Amino acid sequence: MTVERFDSEWLTLREPFDHAARSVALARRLGNHLPARPRLLDLGAGTGSLFRFLAPIIGRGQDWILMDADAALLEDAFGRTAAWARRHGFAATAPNDTLLVSTPHGLWRMQAVRRDLTARSVMTMALPETDAVLCSALLDLVSPAWLGRLFDALRVPFLACLTVDGRDVWQPRHQNDALVRTDFRHDQRRDKGFGPALGLAAPSFALNALAARGFTTASTPTDWHVPRAALRMQRALIDGTAEAARDARPSHSRAIMAWQEARLRQAMRARLAIRIGHRDILALPSGG
Repeated sequence: MTVERFDSEWLTLREPFDHAARSVALARRLGNHLPARPRLLDLGAGTGSLFRFLAPIIGRGQDWILMDADAALLEDAFGRTAAWARRHGFAATAPNDTLLVSTPHGLWRMQAVRRDLTARSVMTMALPETDAVLCSALLDLVSPAWLGRLFDALRVPFLACLTVDGRDVWQPRHQNDALVRTDFRHDQRRDKGFGPALGLAAPSFALNALAARGFTTASTPTDWHVPRAALRMQRALIDGTAEAARDARPSHSRAIMAWQEARLRQAMRARLAIRIGHRDILALPSGG
């Protein structure tokens, strides 16, 4: 079993697609249910992309804890967010391991906590101190047991962005699409460090589990649309899909390579369009 890790380059490449896909409506609805100065916990925060999306939508003073096992990504989150803030005309300073972003709407405070999210105790240590729990591109990586423990400890609003749901479309079609898709989905279910992953079952499992615990839920499609001109993103998706499919079924390597080479040729000729299906999920406690 290997704990899933993501490199900074990939997170940088996907951020504009994440930002375009996430649901502004659900984010605003979350903001309306938060106190005047909310405390927000971002699980698996990476380089802070969710902060840069959600903080302006909440639009008032707020305190964030970015929690991740990767110290390098958390360090990168401070630098990226400070640069992003300054591009938007906000002052950004970092005293005592805290990033402070001064905006006309209030002070935004970011702290980073390095913590192994696979640890069983992480929920009870963190959740009681927050007004909302957030994550992005996390739920499909975790197991039913892990997600059940999170939801058992949850007493506040919960926003999960960009959970894959399998509604992927690659155009034009290729004769090996079904084989590659099956093998890739097998890889999505492997243990990423949290137990056997939910993969494409994550949205329905999360919605049912939250409803069973008395939460009011809402969900909306938040797909990546990767156009023909987005060559770098297309190449990353082609190579990543092929590598995962080969790892899952080495006996299919030849067919997967043929698919990969054909898709790369299409991408280079601006003849490929890709949609990757995701969903955002919002859960509010009973009466919220």
